[in-house]
Amino acid sequence: MAVIIKASDVKFRYPRDVANRDKSKFAGLPDPAPFNRHDLYEILPMLSAVMNELESNDGEVLHLIEDVLNVMPGFITTREDVFDYLSGSARECLR
Repeated sequence: MAVIIKASDVKFRYPRDVANRDKSKFAGLPDPAPFNRHDLYEILPMLSAVMNELESNDGEVLHLIEDVLNVMPGFITTREDVFDYLSGSARECLR
C-alpha cells in the first residue's frame, strides 16, 4: 500500500519553495540532505514516507504527524533524522 499525500490532504498550509521545486526530495533512507520544514514540496514526500512506514492511510494519523512536525526541535535537520523522528514519535503517540 503506497500512500501519496497531496496538498489538499494536509491540515496546515505550508509555503512553497518554487525555486527548488524540481530538486530531489526524500525518497528513503539514507538521506543526509538538509530538510526544509518550510517547503510544501519537501514536506509532502516526507509525510508520504512516514505514512507508508506506519502502514496507515488514516487522515487522523497524518494530522498527528503534522502536529509533531510543527513542534519538532530545530536541531533535527537532515531528512533521515526528520524521518526517524516523525515515524518514532508517531509510533509512540499511537500506542
